[in-house]
Amino acid sequence: MNRTPVVFIHGAWLHALSWESWAERFASRGFVSFAPGWPGEPLTVGEMRKSAERLADVGLDLLTDHYAKIVDSFDVAPVIIGHSVGGLIAQHLIGANIGQAAVAIAPVPVNGIAPPTPPSGLWLPGRTDGGDPSVHGSVTSDSAMSDSAMTDSSVSLSPEQFHRFFANGVGAQESDRLFERYVVPMPRRLLADLGYVDLARSPRAVADVDNADRGPLLLISGQEDLLAPDHATRAAYKQYGDSLAVTDLKQFADRAHSLVIDNGWRSVADYVLGWLDEQGLRAHRL
Repeated sequence: MNRTPVVFIHGAWLHALSWESWAERFASRGFVSFAPGWPGEPLTVGEMRKSAERLADVGLDLLTDHYAKIVDSFDVAPVIIGHSVGGLIAQHLIGANIGQAAVAIAPVPVNGIAPPTPPSGLWLPGRTDGGDPSVHGSVTSDSAMSDSAMTDSSVSLSPEQFHRFFANGVGAQESDRLFERYVVPMPRRLLADLGYVDLARSPRAVADVDNADRGPLLLISGQEDLLAPDHATRAAYKQYGDSLAVTDLKQFADRAHSLVIDNGWRSVADYVLGWLDEQGLRAHRL
């Protein structure tokens, strides 16, 4: 009897440690949990904050190939669970018949679905909008990144930005705790590949929505998510409408982009466990 592996792929601004509760929960249900970091990602949040330049070359191509090799290395095909850009990669991999099932949580948009306009003041300095705070994407005075938060190779969030844009569904105290434990800079190159800095998106920001032979796919959105809005996830779900493969959508009310790490994480994780069971994807295989 073999145990089914689960590979967790974390998203932007989070360290692989962000899956710690999920990994423990899935292991307690008999799965074998793996939460590998991005290529070159240090083992701790503190190290990552001090040496973000180690991930300067991490773009969508490198990230996708990295996880494709990991998922393809198991004797038993894993379940893939991704958040944010990890959700995009999960869709790409399952569409390529890599893995036996995938769950994309608050995924970055795929296949020409426009990425959301960044909330005002988030990560786009240098825009030609005159700094008008009414223009999405401008850097405003109350949430502008300091010079130390924006480098040639990485983009960081301040605790205030994290609360406003990422963990807007929880209180400030919880947001600060999450920030200290999990939040790290992300590579500027990856932002560009995802189409968030006025550049062409990477051709890898796609998924084969017509593949009828792939494993089951579950899309999950938070209806208060500012970074991967519910409407974008619903648009992705509609793209899968002509496929005969199982594709499901679950929307969580009052949940933001932090839904995998905040105090409601277990309700999301347990929904995923229930969905896997419905698909006949259990922890042990004969």
